[in-house]
Formats: sequence, structure tokens, C-alpha cells
Amino acid sequence: MAEQSARTIKQIDERAPEGFDLSPFDLSLKEDGLYPYRATTLDTLQVNLGDLCNQACAHCHVEAGPGKQQEHQMTRSTMTLCLKAIKENGIGTVDITGGAPEMNPEYRWFVRSLRALAGPDELRIITRTNLTILQEATYADLPRLLADNGIEVVGSLPCYTEETTDSQRGRGAYNGSITGLKELNCVGYGVDPALSLSIVYNPSGAFLPPEQKALEADYRRELRTRHNVEFTHLLTITNMPVGRFLKALGPDGTTEYIRTLKAAYNPKAAKNAMCRTLLSVGPDGTLYDCDFNGMLGLGVSGGGSNEAPANIKDFDMESLKTRRIVTGAHCYGCTAGHGSSCAGVTA
Repeated sequence: MAEQSARTIKQIDERAPEGFDLSPFDLSLKEDGLYPYRATTLDTLQVNLGDLCNQACAHCHVEAGPGKQQEHQMTRSTMTLCLKAIKENGIGTVDITGGAPEMNPEYRWFVRSLRALAGPDELRIITRTNLTILQEATYADLPRLLADNGIEVVGSLPCYTEETTDSQRGRGAYNGSITGLKELNCVGYGVDPALSLSIVYNPSGAFLPPEQKALEADYRRELRTRHNVEFTHLLTITNMPVGRFLKALGPDGTTEYIRTLKAAYNPKAAKNAMCRTLLSVGPDGTLYDCDFNGMLGLGVSGGGSNEAPANIKDFDMESLKTRRIVTGAHCYGCTAGHGSSCAGVTA
């Protein structure tokens, strides 16, 4: 699927439909003096533990689900290489993602090992969750484990209403997510200032997210009133034309959606895009500029004489922190409107 997605994106770049130039995103960068597009530093390592998940959400860019193979999950040996790179290079933030990263059998070990490297003041550790996983008995210990290790939690809840959430994530997902949020509240997340709990919103269709601050106020009011649930921040993320969302759009829908994103291109968002300070590690240790490029099979490339290593085993901070970023038409997803990143808006 990675090759198919990359081919579809490449066709959008090269077939030059009406309203497009040959390389639309690079042309946008050139107009704003950002081409060639390069990393400015490397302060965040995002670690994808695999595509195994208890859900199969309609928008999922990695096409995660229950049917994924265990051999596609990151091994302890690859996690150990990540730990080595973090420790030796003073990386300040680690972002654990998946699938449902909790389903990786080494997840608990990895969380504890990360915290053993440094305290919360020196190493920020973020873990992403679909929230529904926390209601399952196998993972009932995780809220306490995460709290005890000072891990920030970022949970996905596409809407504060049941109908919209279930239409995107499957029947029962909303109630399961609320249960997960309550479990996190019970150990202090969203209540204790030291235990950050962010909620992620993504649109239910081919349109940009609303303004993040206003939507946060809506979420806070509705979740508090309906369920007595508290959280720290709301993050809005644009749906990327990758994976299942790409399939749902179809060729014509994909072209139209990217036109919409291109029309909303924001140079401030491009200047602050997450790939300029973040590096993504795939389950097999392959390095990518972002998790979306990972799904597309677009590995890092240093550009010119500054070639960046392809795998975490050959991690080299000097080449990676100034590497040339691999781009495509899908990059309009992160640079449209107020911008989109794993940490929310960027402009």
C-alpha cells in the first residue's frame, strides 16, 4: 500500500491537472524562499511502534488495524537503538505512536527505559492513544504506569458527539473513548498540571479543521457537561491524503482535496512544519521526515553531499539536523490554513 499511495501522490504532482504546476508544493516553497526545504534542527524523535491496532479508523494514514502482523511491530533491539540515539544526542522530546502503540509487547519496557534516561525536566515523553484501548483489561494498568513515569498523553477523539465519532472510528468508539478519558482523569491526567492530557480532533471529511482555540472551548464545555471529563489541550490535525483516507477520496476526490489544501497554503505553516525539527523512525528502524512519508515509503535524503542515514542504526545528528526534506503534494496537508502537525496548529 505504501508504494500505491506514493504512486498516487506522484501522479498528482506530475500529471499537472488544471490549476497545478509540475511540482506544486516545491513551487510554493520557492515563492516563499523556502526551497530547497531543509530541517532546521532535530529536537523530536517520533517512534512508530507498529500498525497493530484494536480499531480500523476510516481516516487512518497508516491503515492500522487488528489484522496486522506481529512481525511488523518494532522490536526491542530497534527500540534500544532509539534509546541510544536519544541519549547520545541530547534529543529533548520523544513521541511514541502507532497504530495503537500500547499493543506492541515491548511498549511498557520502552516507556520505562525512556524515563530511565532522564527526568521530565530533561526528556519530554509523549505517547499517543486511541483511548478505547485503555478500557480493555490487558491495558488497564497503563494509565497508572504512564502517570508514574510522567508521560504526556495525546488521545484521539474526532468529535465530542457519539454519531460523528462512531461514523469515523466504528460503533462503540465514542463510549470507549469516554471511558478511556475517565480512566486517565482518575489518575490525574487533565486534572494535575503535571499530567498533560491532550485531545486530537480531525475532520470527518475532505475539509480543513476549524479554528483550534474556539474548538477547544466547545470540546471542554461539551465533555465537561456531558461526561464530567477534563483535559489539558485540544489539538487540530488536518486529514492527510494518505492511507485509508486516500482510498476513500478516490483519484478525482484526491485531486480536488489537494486543490483545496493548495488554495489554503500558508507560508508561515510551511516555515514551522514539524518535519523541520522532527525525525520519524519506522517499525523496522527506517528513518523518515514524518510519519506520513513513512506510509508513502519516502525515506530521508540528505541532498547533495550531505546524505542522511537511512536507518536508526546509523544515526548521525550532524547530517540529519540539516537534511533536505522529501516533499510531495501531500505536504499541503500540513501547510494549509493554520497548519497541521502532531502538536496541532503551526501558524
